[in-house]
Amino acid sequence: MCKTMEQSFIAYIENSIKNNWDLDALTDYKGATLQYKDVARKIEKLHIIFEESGIRKGDKIAVCGRNSSHWGVTFLATLTYGAVVVPILHEFKADNIHNIVNHSEAKLLLVGDMVWENLNESAMPLLEGILMMNDFTLLVSRSERLTYAREHLNEMFGKKYPKNFRTEHIAYHKDEPEELAVINYTSGTTSYSKGVMLPYRSLWSNTKFAFEVLDLQAGDKIVSMLPMAHMYGLAFEFLYEFSVGCHIYFLTRMPSPKIIFQAFEEVKPNLIVAVPLIIEKIIKKSVLPKLETPAMKILLKVPIINDKIKATVREEMIKAFGGNFKAVIVGGAAFNQEVEQFLKMIDFPYTVGYGMTECGPIICYEDWRRFKPGSCGKAVPRMDVKVLSSDPENIVGEIVCKGPNVMLGYYKNEEATQEVIDKDGWLHTGDLALMDAEGNVTIKGRSKNLLLSASGQNIYPEEIEDKLNNLPYVAESIIVQQNEKLVGLVYPDFDDLETIKKTLDTAKELGYKDIFTSIELGDLGFENTTIGINDKFQFLFEYCHQLDLEIHVDINDRMLKHIGGAPDNLKPVFDLKIKVLRLDSGFTHQEIALMTKNPYGIIIEENASMLQFPKERIETIVSEGNIQ
Repeated sequence: MCKTMEQSFIAYIENSIKNNWDLDALTDYKGATLQYKDVARKIEKLHIIFEESGIRKGDKIAVCGRNSSHWGVTFLATLTYGAVVVPILHEFKADNIHNIVNHSEAKLLLVGDMVWENLNESAMPLLEGILMMNDFTLLVSRSERLTYAREHLNEMFGKKYPKNFRTEHIAYHKDEPEELAVINYTSGTTSYSKGVMLPYRSLWSNTKFAFEVLDLQAGDKIVSMLPMAHMYGLAFEFLYEFSVGCHIYFLTRMPSPKIIFQAFEEVKPNLIVAVPLIIEKIIKKSVLPKLETPAMKILLKVPIINDKIKATVREEMIKAFGGNFKAVIVGGAAFNQEVEQFLKMIDFPYTVGYGMTECGPIICYEDWRRFKPGSCGKAVPRMDVKVLSSDPENIVGEIVCKGPNVMLGYYKNEEATQEVIDKDGWLHTGDLALMDAEGNVTIKGRSKNLLLSASGQNIYPEEIEDKLNNLPYVAESIIVQQNEKLVGLVYPDFDDLETIKKTLDTAKELGYKDIFTSIELGDLGFENTTIGINDKFQFLFEYCHQLDLEIHVDINDRMLKHIGGAPDNLKPVFDLKIKVLRLDSGFTHQEIALMTKNPYGIIIEENASMLQFPKERIETIVSEGNIQ
């Protein structure tokens, strides 16, 4: 394949360093800042270590640690030297890290301090050395050349550049399109972990795409919160921004919503790249509850007031994300339908993309002004995308794609490569979707996840999970099939549970004896479905038990049908007696919340009904539930 300078990924990096020499480049949030010239010097020092210790072009260098400025430096130094970088997710268990280092045949490993604490160097016999990422401290050396290079690094650097290190000294590796650049080990979206081999053409095409559709300028700011060991965060929160000349802030800690929005307020990023969970949390917890009260529902039906409310909510949302961004790009997982509908209603500048590690990662995207809600955009430049279906607009089929973004294959696994890349070069993604006449792709689920009911109905677990994830206390869920039944496994939202804990503490202090809570699943549309109530509400039950509070659970007929009609199905593992209220009086979850101090752990107060509702409806709850 013929290549011009414009098709070189490393040229993007080299030109940005030279053109933005005195600009701020990388900052560890609440920590130190490196300018582009500082990054260049650190890259050069790593190049000296690599060269003097005998690392050759094409050798593998692994990097494992939390996002940080020095993670970025290490990644760029490896590629610009001509070595192959192997990014490893810092959250992997030690055995997984050992296996990846060994399988990739890495010569060097650069680690963060928290990762190094759990590793065993004897389990990685092929390594010639292990260095600390933040200051290149030599932790393990099995090479005299490496030891000498590290001990005499500053001396070597001084001799090589006696009159300071300047832009004219930069002359990085000249990459070729089919040359291997990255081996990314990830479970990704194709089952068990494999080493995805990404060539330079993939890095270049993904970066070029970002230049084509995004509008960042040198000096713009971005908060990097997605793990750079994943291609989504690496490509669109680091490589593109660095190529532009942006100032990148790394959240070096676990990116909790509190830390993220504190960073947004201080940094005021020009672009936000996120996964759905981050966006959904702020909306579901801080925005939707205020809009779902009966009074607000009425106001939203009045045209002029409706528009003003939406404008105010949009303004508050934009302010929460720093107030200075051009768009919010969402990817990495399916977007919750309710949240997406809300964003569209207030005309929030968001869009949803689609990709996978095997494409480094981008496959589909559309600008937020033209984006079709519910879809994940259209085929990006240079990529061909189609849905294998006799009628793609109405009949679901597998997404396949072809183009420069596509990987070379799986490292040392030709059989797995042939399973996903056919003889004509089409990558079979395993994702099922529809495609409309304009080319908008709407994903329905994973082919390997598709379930078949006893009646022959196709069931997409993702659709049920989408509904479950809207429930109080639920952070994430997964639907599995067991003995012809669908079973929902739920991971609790511990932020919500902490709120419940405080509410229950208050209830105890005020002398309440009874707590009322509502479980609403809505109509999932599938028979023989069991939801893991015990798992989801165990914290709530257990804490009430500790405080000697009686808990009452409101369940509708549909829910009773799902759990087999027996209240005993709600009994948690520690055998706490649960009173089940059959509530048919028509209260919604929002109405119940309005009568109470808290929408989750709900305290029924005397005369609370006088606020909005007929007294007899309150009496129905109190009499049937025997609430004092």
